Amino acid sequence: MIKIGLTGWGDHPSIYRSNAAKRDRLFDYSGHFPIVEVDTSFYAIPSVQNIEKWIFGTPDTFQFIVKAYQGMTGHLRDDNPYETRNDMFEAFRQCAQAFQKANKLAMILVQFPPWFDCAAKNVQYLRYIKQQLVDFPIAIEFRNQTWYSKERRQETLRFLRELGTIHTVCDEPQAGVGSVPFVLEATSKKALVRIHGRNVFGWRNSGSTENWREVRFLYDYNEDELTDLAEKIKKLESQCQEVYVLFNNNSGHHAAKNAKTLQQMLRIDYEGLSPKQLDLFEGEF
Repeated sequence: MIKIGLTGWGDHPSIYRSNAAKRDRLFDYSGHFPIVEVDTSFYAIPSVQNIEKWIFGTPDTFQFIVKAYQGMTGHLRDDNPYETRNDMFEAFRQCAQAFQKANKLAMILVQFPPWFDCAAKNVQYLRYIKQQLVDFPIAIEFRNQTWYSKERRQETLRFLRELGTIHTVCDEPQAGVGSVPFVLEATSKKALVRIHGRNVFGWRNSGSTENWREVRFLYDYNEDELTDLAEKIKKLESQCQEVYVLFNNNSGHHAAKNAKTLQQMLRIDYEGLSPKQLDLFEGEF
């Protein structure tokens, strides 16, 4: 089974009703896609109260991919608001448990920064992450290509299998050590594909600009590129039971359009979505 969605639900104007309030965007989103990445949890661990609103505002079969808090992955540059590492992980576990109890947790996405390379201390930290989140499905996303070097690629995949973690396949610009190749292999019953765009210039230079997020993920996949992705995703599906696909190329609001096109190419028709007024969306995709 292939499930397609986007990273976040708050900035995709083409799928909202024209008169919809901001608080209704998740409901509108869930009329189009069966999964979503909770990206706000990277910046601050959401309260159970907010999570319950998201849970009750979406269909029974809707699922969330919850991104790990930045303090857990080594991204945090400011002071950690939690007194101890244990406090931080406990707060995140409570967040994940709220989704899990409602049977709406697809997985936790643990995305590491570009400086998290294939070194012994980082291998040990992966074990620590697994230990701290042992009750949850965990997807690992690397941003440093040393994990996929010719000498270490198979060892990396074998290690993810041994840990019982989900391999995140990334489609992104090939722009040096801070990017990873497209490695089409599953390491568990689930696989995650995150589609970041192919803006090489933005990927290399985004850190030097104030609006780096807008530059980094500014990319619109063409039909040939999406056709190629569709074929690869079908191959990945043959290796596991479920493939989750997330489009993250939304700087120019291209993610929803590209996701819809991929869905059409794969001839997928999702059931159990939130109701929507079809006449408002005719011709959008």
